[in-house]
Amino acid sequence: MEIQDNAVVLIHYTLTNETGETIDSSAGSDPLAYMQGAGNIIPGLENALLGKSAGDKLNVTVAPEDGYGEHVSELVQQVPTEMFQGVDQVEVGMEFHAESNAGQPIAVTVTKVEEDMVTIDANHPLAGVTLNFDVEVVEVREATAEEKEHGHAHGAGGHQH
Repeated sequence: MEIQDNAVVLIHYTLTNETGETIDSSAGSDPLAYMQGAGNIIPGLENALLGKSAGDKLNVTVAPEDGYGEHVSELVQQVPTEMFQGVDQVEVGMEFHAESNAGQPIAVTVTKVEEDMVTIDANHPLAGVTLNFDVEVVEVREATAEEKEHGHAHGAGGHQH
């Protein structure tokens, strides 16, 4: 079966950045399961897998606009340290949930800590990064009615209920 919308796809992958540093990999674990056309994975990778079949191997380069987007400088802010009440010590790399100006919850990462100011970044950590995927398609099958209803794959490598 070829990968098409509403197919559940299992892939093994290694993700590297532009310098060849491994960012993520499914090596040594279950393959990643996703449902094609449901937006479960980044668009650049999903588009490259369309029409492929079990056993296919491919290398895919995904530009930021087809991955996690460009890095947006307006999403980097300095806030007073006092905004982190209840946190003993704020450190670079810590992640928090904040509320956007529109009232939506967003994840932010601490990128710099000064005496009375903390720099936070609401960009995805891979925003602005060209991504390189080494992919092997392990299995392709039709999604079950429940998977279609939920919009994602179930079982090993997919969502567990």
